[in-house]
Amino acid sequence: MEATPARGARILLVDDEPDQREMYRFGLEHAGFTVDEAVNGADALTHARSVPPDLIVLDLRLPDIDGWEVCRLLKADLQTSRIPIVILTATPNPTHAERARGAGCAAYLLKPCLPEDLAQTVRRILSL
Repeated sequence: MEATPARGARILLVDDEPDQREMYRFGLEHAGFTVDEAVNGADALTHARSVPPDLIVLDLRLPDIDGWEVCRLLKADLQTSRIPIVILTATPNPTHAERARGAGCAAYLLKPCLPEDLAQTVRRILSL
């Protein structure tokens, strides 16, 4: 199946694992997205405020500020509150999907997640 072009939507990919960032960045770029990267929560907050993305893909386990707090801070800031957030985590927890919805996240995905599945979720959220 041919990937639908993403029309240049900008995605902020937040993950402290270089291999994970590389794999998901490549998949999203292959799907036509422009991808910026952040390696920790503070970097994600700074980047989201200075170069607002169309969507944020956010890991929960970050070395400085956990993903839940990053999400809370983004949703509390008028400048970033409307940016859709996709939680992408390797930590399975039966309450996390519900917590993500309650936090205002657009989707919750578990790793390992195929890059094509992430791109499809992003397209759906952005209605591309």
